Amino acid sequence: MKTLRETKIGERVRVVRLHGEGAVKRRIMDMGITRGTEIYVRKVAPLGDPVEITVRGYELSLRKADAEMVEVE
Repeated sequence: MKTLRETKIGERVRVVRLHGEGAVKRRIMDMGITRGTEIYVRKVAPLGDPVEITVRGYELSLRKADAEMVEVE
């Protein structure tokens, strides 16, 4: 499986699993990124950090480290 960080610009993916523990995982879930949610990758900064996505109808920026914790298909 691939992670959200490996997803190309303009791709739509679905969340399969969230890695991580405790507060970090909870924060990602609080942003609306849960299993089964569709994510559209809008932009990636020149150095790869952050990644701008659209999830549940709103734009969100994720750090590269957080994007690696989101497994997608």
